[in-house]
Amino acid sequence: MLHNVAAVLVDGVNPFELGVICEVFGIDRSDEGLPVYDFAVASAEGPALRSSAGFSLRVEHGLERLESADLIAVPAGSGYESRAFPPELLDALRRGVERGARVLSVCSGVFALGAAGLLDGRRCAVHWRHADELERRYPRAVVEPDVLYVDEDPVITSAGTAAGIDACLHIVRKEQGPEVANRIARRMVVPPHRDGGQAQYIERPLPRSEADTVAEVLVWMERNLDQEVTVEQLAARALMSPRTFARRFQQETGTTPYRWILRQRVLLAQRLLEATDETVDAIAGRTGFGNAAALRHQFVRALGTTPNAYRRTFRGPEAA
Repeated sequence: MLHNVAAVLVDGVNPFELGVICEVFGIDRSDEGLPVYDFAVASAEGPALRSSAGFSLRVEHGLERLESADLIAVPAGSGYESRAFPPELLDALRRGVERGARVLSVCSGVFALGAAGLLDGRRCAVHWRHADELERRYPRAVVEPDVLYVDEDPVITSAGTAAGIDACLHIVRKEQGPEVANRIARRMVVPPHRDGGQAQYIERPLPRSEADTVAEVLVWMERNLDQEVTVEQLAARALMSPRTFARRFQQETGTTPYRWILRQRVLLAQRLLEATDETVDAIAGRTGFGNAAALRHQFVRALGTTPNAYRRTFRGPEAA
């Protein structure tokens, strides 16, 4: 169970990425019945540091604080893609993984994980601007330059800026369930869940009018997840040719219609498994999978567990 969280800093840390970690794990929300994490900020280079924005930071804890952490988070910083990290920090990161802790990097914090050897043979994410350099410095890493975050438990890596929020909420969702993650997201006024495989950025080669969008079709799709639809049918609803619709959909969502609707169906199935006593067959029908076998197949592909096991996790053995 996630309880003890430490953010570890080196000189040049970016305030926003540090703030993301502090916002998700460092705020007491017990008045709303949400978990309270034992959170601390630690320094790898002494108590006095400077941020990338030019102001000074004074940090109470040293690297010893990492020894008890369930999650060690490394925020981004200026010049991290070319600097040498303190050997003591790299040792602490390796020891954390060896004893069963998770490590999380936000944007260029991933270079510290690479220097510690934690990316070898693992898929990882980083801001697209740093992807080539990450591949060059750590050729054994499997860099995915166009996704929001990658969960290669116990190593979780995210792209730049707001993608760090997505990765942090993903960890909360994984450990404490979607209801906790959603409530934290509402407090932060951010989307409760963006899939890690979603694109980091969306190309918009030409400005378009408000009418020239797939937004209304997205709303219809979300309300009709139980229906089988084709790209041709969706394109007709959007008053576009199938080719134009597919291109616009990719531009506006970062994924294909099939992958988008598949992910929404799995998310709906999760909510129904958590909140209702409906059978898996009934949930399969409501979510558009048709039957329990199809739902089970897609559920295992997306989440690595079965619908019944997922329900037991959140509602106890008697619920399954």
